[in-house]
Amino acid sequence: MTRVAAVDCGTNSIRLLIAEAGPDGGLVEVDRRTEIVRLGQGVDATGEFHPDALTRTFAATDAYAALLRDAGVTSADIRFVATSATRDARNRDVFTAGILDRLGVAPEVVSGRTEAELSFAGALSRLTDPAEPVLVVDIGGGSTELVVGSAAGEVVHAVSLDVGSVRLTERFLHTGPPAPADLAAAAAHVDGLLEGTGIDFAAVRTWVGVAGTATTLAGVHLGLERYDREQVHGSVIPLPALRDLFDRLAASTVAEIRTLPSMHPGRADVVTAGTLVAVRIADRLGVAGLLVSESDILDGTALQLLQRRR
Repeated sequence: MTRVAAVDCGTNSIRLLIAEAGPDGGLVEVDRRTEIVRLGQGVDATGEFHPDALTRTFAATDAYAALLRDAGVTSADIRFVATSATRDARNRDVFTAGILDRLGVAPEVVSGRTEAELSFAGALSRLTDPAEPVLVVDIGGGSTELVVGSAAGEVVHAVSLDVGSVRLTERFLHTGPPAPADLAAAAAHVDGLLEGTGIDFAAVRTWVGVAGTATTLAGVHLGLERYDREQVHGSVIPLPALRDLFDRLAASTVAEIRTLPSMHPGRADVVTAGTLVAVRIADRLGVAGLLVSESDILDGTALQLLQRRR
């Protein structure tokens, strides 16, 4: 059976999914990994990858290359998707060469639109008959993708905003806990971007959150001592609970945030900013809560690979 691998390299993390085709045409997961490498360290300010960030990312890629060899996945069956930080970095050629050398495949620097569509396809792949229209949101480190579409996977509107947990932290939230004035400035910045999306937020009937910010918040909301993907997937964070989480995070130091149940230490310094983006979206919606999906751009990318193989 053909195995494929999808790698998603964003501003904060690099993630791997190795999968096979299931009998129903869906994915059968073989392995899934996440490493926090902060590739986008300082990119918003300098426009370039920091050497330390490249070192961390290449080390994680070396580990992934070993996993792929052991799983029998060849370079022809790997798709490496690079998103916000790589779109912004002038010295991306160094990054491209390093990944090509390690995996035998060059990073595909996808547009915000493509990133959004892949996230939507992945999110819908494991949901059953959500009420329409569906809004899928991926709050990443450097960008936030918002996609509106049908339960069948048809994309009606997609937009990628240059705001994410790392970018917003580096621009506005310089202390922990952040100063009220900094929080207000960050919120105003997010509001301005959301107002220009062209999305009818009031019409949304299902709000789905994917990837790091949403899944991390779900783990904290559920009080999981250790992160558990199966418990997180399909869980719902009621909007009042989401706002309470933001208030709690905004009043905490990074050290205090690291002690929260299931909190990944590599997300502790940026999760407040990611949650701020979530609550600014929540304030525009009429839904009861945020439905969290563990299926995202990785799953959408792997599904495309399998479809091409078929």
